[in-house]
Amino acid sequence: MDPVAFEAYLEDDSRVGAPLPGSARGTAGGAACGDLIAISLRLDGGRVADVRTEASGCGSARAAAAAAAELLDGATVPAAGLLDAAAVAAELGGLSPVGAHAADLAAEAAHRALGAAVAGAESPILSPPDEGERVLVAVSGGVDSAVAALLEREGGADVIAVTLELWSDPANDGERSCCSADAVRTARAVAQAQGIPHLTVDLRDRFRAGVVEPFLEGYAAGVTPNPCVACNGRVRIAPMIAIAERLGAARLATGHYARVHDDGDGPLLTAAADEAKDQAYMLAGLPTAALAKLRFPLGGLTKPEVRAIAARAGLAVAGKAESQDLCFLAGVGKAGFLATHGGLDDREGEIVDSEGAVVGRHRGHHRFTVGQRRGLGIAAPEPLYVTGTDAATNRVVVGSASDLDTRTVRVRDAILHRPAARVGAVKLRYRARPLACHVNGGEPPGPGACEGLELELDEPARAAAPGQTAVLFDGDLVVGLGTIE
Repeated sequence: MDPVAFEAYLEDDSRVGAPLPGSARGTAGGAACGDLIAISLRLDGGRVADVRTEASGCGSARAAAAAAAELLDGATVPAAGLLDAAAVAAELGGLSPVGAHAADLAAEAAHRALGAAVAGAESPILSPPDEGERVLVAVSGGVDSAVAALLEREGGADVIAVTLELWSDPANDGERSCCSADAVRTARAVAQAQGIPHLTVDLRDRFRAGVVEPFLEGYAAGVTPNPCVACNGRVRIAPMIAIAERLGAARLATGHYARVHDDGDGPLLTAAADEAKDQAYMLAGLPTAALAKLRFPLGGLTKPEVRAIAARAGLAVAGKAESQDLCFLAGVGKAGFLATHGGLDDREGEIVDSEGAVVGRHRGHHRFTVGQRRGLGIAAPEPLYVTGTDAATNRVVVGSASDLDTRTVRVRDAILHRPAARVGAVKLRYRARPLACHVNGGEPPGPGACEGLELELDEPARAAAPGQTAVLFDGDLVVGLGTIE
């Protein structure tokens, strides 16, 4: 479309202007590119209404915003979830390579507005389908969630995809983070390539308050928190279940490797078929009420089988590598993140043995966790391990492997899904094997929250790191959890 046509397009569009009261707003672009597009909308009866656009920058940006508004206005929520840059460009009769960037921005702003409207809705948006069931699938831009969506769709479900944007930091490697803006765009492309509508929901404030701040506070206090358990249990899953209910979806499906089993008293997590990928530990913080709404399509599959399914379906992420870092550490590392966001800069301190004798120096207690061997830089007749850290004195205590052994583990802030008498094993770390145990004390508490428990192990455990999560099992069933003191 030439410049004259651009201006005519804009002059004829009554949707240009400030958002109307009660609208949800999404923006894209900014200082880096010079173009900024904002789109606002309201949902009414499962359709998009009251669309308004605000755009600054080149003529392409303003016209792309108007084109997106034209496509959104009156569209059903699923139809709006399929909007992409190609549709925006086609609405304008095509764009030059330079102008194509404007179509990307318009689509991004539209999806942010749509996601905000869905997330903020206080009443049902869509009714359940007349036949079959609707399933909301959490997609992250990786192969596992993409295959979960594929399997649900192949099983006959009416599928809608949702991706949560949880963290935004220019220092991160967006390609390696499952919750960045880059990951959201990848997830949207994978879903839309399968014909699946996609929603983007911004939960960055909730994530920072519920996951990142406790992570920083934990390291500052000298413990080793487990942010993934907190994220799944308190931040991510509950909002997506609420969105599923608003969209008339019977279930929320995710790409986690886990299964749900009803033991007669309700649903509980249990291990996945692929022991190497089992994520029941990471999901242990989920309340049992949430499990009744969840589905794990990959629970009975192995990772190679999942990749093979993705390859056969021609999914672009079939060979995508997995991130090995916490999502908000991708590309920056723990030490860099703690320094930038927590003010935990390097501060030289003493490394001491169990008698208090100084045996070395370190660059900050926050760089160490109980059980750690690497990075001590101490020559000794036998391997040394971190046996404790003291935030107040900035000291790191080291000892032999046997100094780490314990047969008693105390946990605080425990939550029991079943009576404590059923606890027969505990996992003290994600990849650790379960250790047989029982709960000490008098009358074991029943289901619910309790301030603390003392676990007696049948064999010595090594490196029970304070701050980590202890997950309690009855056989393969997750029956509770707590934080190691």
